[in-house]
Amino acid sequence: MKKNSARLEMSKEAMKSYGYQIVDALVEHHATQNEKLPVALGSREEMDSLFLEEAPEEGTDPTQVLNFVLEKVMTTSTLMSHPKSYSFVPGPSNYISAMADTLATGYNIFSGGWAASPAAAELEIVTIQWLLKIFGFPKKKGGGIFTSGGSMANLTALATARRIKCGDDFSKAVIYLSDQAHSSNIKAIRVLGFKKEQIRIIPTDIEFKFAVNKLKNCIAKDRLEGLHPFCLIATSGTTNTGTVDPLIELANICKKEDIWFHIDGAYGAAAILSQKGKQLLKGIEKADSLTVDPHKWFYQPYEMGCLLVRNHKHLSHTFTEKPEYLRDIEGNTSEINFYDHGIQLTRRFRALKFYMSLKTFGLKEFRDAITYNIDLAEEVESKLRRSAFWEVVFPATLAVINFRYNPIEKNYSEKQLDALNQYISEKVVASRKALLVTTLLHGQVVLRMCLINPRTTLEDIQETFELCEHFAKEKEQQL
Repeated sequence: MKKNSARLEMSKEAMKSYGYQIVDALVEHHATQNEKLPVALGSREEMDSLFLEEAPEEGTDPTQVLNFVLEKVMTTSTLMSHPKSYSFVPGPSNYISAMADTLATGYNIFSGGWAASPAAAELEIVTIQWLLKIFGFPKKKGGGIFTSGGSMANLTALATARRIKCGDDFSKAVIYLSDQAHSSNIKAIRVLGFKKEQIRIIPTDIEFKFAVNKLKNCIAKDRLEGLHPFCLIATSGTTNTGTVDPLIELANICKKEDIWFHIDGAYGAAAILSQKGKQLLKGIEKADSLTVDPHKWFYQPYEMGCLLVRNHKHLSHTFTEKPEYLRDIEGNTSEINFYDHGIQLTRRFRALKFYMSLKTFGLKEFRDAITYNIDLAEEVESKLRRSAFWEVVFPATLAVINFRYNPIEKNYSEKQLDALNQYISEKVVASRKALLVTTLLHGQVVLRMCLINPRTTLEDIQETFELCEHFAKEKEQQL
């Protein structure tokens, strides 16, 4: 047989040289990203002109390919870790975790089952236990799994709730969530095959919290109609406003009604490390399942979500399958195969970055960073309230603040204010100097800042306000 030369390999020296170039690029990026423009813009036509081609039959020099990617791909991607990236939920990340991801990918660790990598499975067990303790879940009975993000964690939670509370028949099952619940929950409900008629979206009150009385009325009505209330989704830190639902009241309702209590804490749950966050999140330990997103406020790179459960057996009872091709690697009951605790069989080694960053920086630095974020948002609120140009629409809550340009000496209509603030956002983003977009609160167009980046300073925000006011005055000339 002819010797195979298609081995997809490089020499040791070539690998070193190539690797050093990548590390140098990453270090330079981390050291200078504050000086870069955070926003990337590009039309489909522009992107096609840069990248569209047939798959090449012959190879190209690796350094040439790398340089092209650094020059064209990385410069046309929005920097979610930039101090002036305020929108959606930024991804602050950290260098240690980025390097940990490089190790996990470079060694190509399979983190699905114990037999394939006992160390990877053990580190996932250990880091999940760290999180169980942080959130007050039972250490021995509790469990969890790392996922790609909050969307997959919510899907895993709802699949588990359905299995435990409904068994095989969920034709009469009803699920409850508020109008501020994250869209990933609706997507998960649809993926699981629930009909529109089985979903109850409960209005929130004036503070965007789950309306408890309306929920109680809805559950009572559903029971009278012979339906089966089985799951309630609360939110600890809504995306729009950072609001935390009344967790203790909702937990009591779920206990009384025998309803699975899931908390979507993808955004705000990590705030429990701070004193102010801990106060707001009282009752989070009462959840049957909790979604946390380490790639948000635990400062991990994408992708990393997490689902915690009060009883780890609920996961294995929901997801364990016993195909014949896995019969030799089942192990004993203490050796967890994480493919039996979730949807994925093939899983990357996500636990490593969380483990290495916490070991390197320590929990105190994470706690101090989160506390800084919350204090920063509150300082921004104070600053806005002292200004004659800005109106706080919803106060700083878990590092999220909503506001709009509304100068006191003017008497703009709501329509004019909407147009003015929409214009400010569009012009700021078009300038590429900051990522600041709008949302809708009580029908008003408002600007929203999510300040979970520990490298964002008050000076960054002041510069952004000055930019906003410049564009506001530009628009005011047209009103």
